[in-house]
Amino acid sequence: MTTSDRAREPGAAGAAEPLLRVQRVSKRFANGTLALRDVSLELGRGQFVSLLGPSGCGKSTLLKLISGLGGASTGSIEWLDAGGRPSATRPGLSFVFQEPTLMPWATVLRNVTLPLRLDGEPRGRNIERARQALASVGLSGFEKAYPRELSGGMRMRVSIARALVTRPQILLMDEPFAALDEITRLRLNDDLLELWQAEGFSVVFVTHSVFESVFLSQRIVVLAARPGRISADLRIDDAYPRPRSFRTSAAYAAHCDEVSAALEASMAQRRLA
Repeated sequence: MTTSDRAREPGAAGAAEPLLRVQRVSKRFANGTLALRDVSLELGRGQFVSLLGPSGCGKSTLLKLISGLGGASTGSIEWLDAGGRPSATRPGLSFVFQEPTLMPWATVLRNVTLPLRLDGEPRGRNIERARQALASVGLSGFEKAYPRELSGGMRMRVSIARALVTRPQILLMDEPFAALDEITRLRLNDDLLELWQAEGFSVVFVTHSVFESVFLSQRIVVLAARPGRISADLRIDDAYPRPRSFRTSAAYAAHCDEVSAALEASMAQRRLA
């Protein structure tokens, strides 16, 4: 049984080998704003973790620090090898932003091959892997289309394909479905879980939605309002795959109540501060 298989077993959300360790990280911006304070967490190999919290609590900031797009003011972020020891080598990482951020002048295929071209991969391999990535998100046949010819959901699928084409070990997602209609959002939630199960990468997923976080995640890390700090780390032990009927189950409703209460408590921390 592989590590990613164990991570998907009920009750195994905390059992995966550690991949990332965030230790007492704080972030203060140049204007004096303290965005994060004393944040510590671990991400396991193959885990799906959501960051949940009110606007401005530092969810996106934490994601950027993990990605290397910014530096912590204090504390440390360590990548770990298979034995749990600090590693000087960061694993393959991809970032999906709130907007698809596609090049409007380039075809879907050219957009997806961009990371591989920047890495100097041979053209033939670029195209083959891009076609595979597009097939994995249900966009075979749209290689020659331009972003303006696609719906919002399809553009986000292209963005996800571009992130997956490098075959990352960790996928960072910053509210990727927030601007989509509810039907498209639910469908992409289903598709994301299917991809995660098939590929075995780790996911850190930022969302404002209690319902989305419960459906997707093994763990939900709740952040209190600014300065962001962890107020709860909750496990969702239900087995995968999670069919759409899970959203109407008693277990799902109970998890949503628990997470909603934790979110409300985190917001109260700000009011009392």
